[in-house]
Amino acid sequence: MSVLDSLDPKYRLILCDIWGVIHDGIELLSGAEARLRQWRGEGRSVALITNAPRTAASVEDQLARIGLAHDAYDFVVTSGQAGIEALRALERAVGFLGTPEDRAILEGAGLRIAVGQRFDALACTGTQVGRPDPEQYRAELEDLAERDVEMHCLNPDRVVVRGGVPEACAGAIADIYEGLGGRVVWYGKPHQAIYRHALHRAGNPPMGQVLAVGDGLQTDMLGAARMGLDAVFVSGGIHAGEPFPEDFAARHWLGEWQPIAVVEGLG
Repeated sequence: MSVLDSLDPKYRLILCDIWGVIHDGIELLSGAEARLRQWRGEGRSVALITNAPRTAASVEDQLARIGLAHDAYDFVVTSGQAGIEALRALERAVGFLGTPEDRAILEGAGLRIAVGQRFDALACTGTQVGRPDPEQYRAELEDLAERDVEMHCLNPDRVVVRGGVPEACAGAIADIYEGLGGRVVWYGKPHQAIYRHALHRAGNPPMGQVLAVGDGLQTDMLGAARMGLDAVFVSGGIHAGEPFPEDFAARHWLGEWQPIAVVEGLG
């Protein structure tokens, strides 16, 4: 029996991570859909909050293709949506680093991608096809830093696990860029903006009625703790069954904060 079977009724809004909690990048994880439906059946709102560098609509389409119907949750909030809106507000073309699919999504959302090197801001959604190692971009990043290009990291995750295989994300590239002295604007967990947007979408419930669920220590858990939210740590995701670190709160100056529970998965 899981602690999630008898979740405290005070939690009226669930902020649930997606990758590593609901799916593994290829298929739904066992019990995930049933758990989401259970929460909604109990009268709770379920917001899927993700560091995907895409629009909410594109993430909803991806979930539908994997097999998760929209009626299993209330809405989706993405780091990509926040980044796209900020970049559109610049009202000029920007550079791009990521996959052709991500570029198409950004352009479809109204973002203009620059031709050549004539840009002073760049949207980074992740690695390119055939170049999976963030270190492969170091020379390009050195040039961007020299030009003082501001990188907008639309996915602060460093790594995800797709079907059991680790895959570098935009955050790993942004880390290198910052190390070179480059300027980075971060979107998504653990930064507060994505949480505030999700809470606003849910009608700004009291913080004591909100529960965050996720598998990322530096994203889901750190973000929840900094927001003052209770959280459930899913150990079976990116950290592959590791226990919650005993020194997590001390390392991040979080006082006595700890997740209210540690579970292997939603099932």
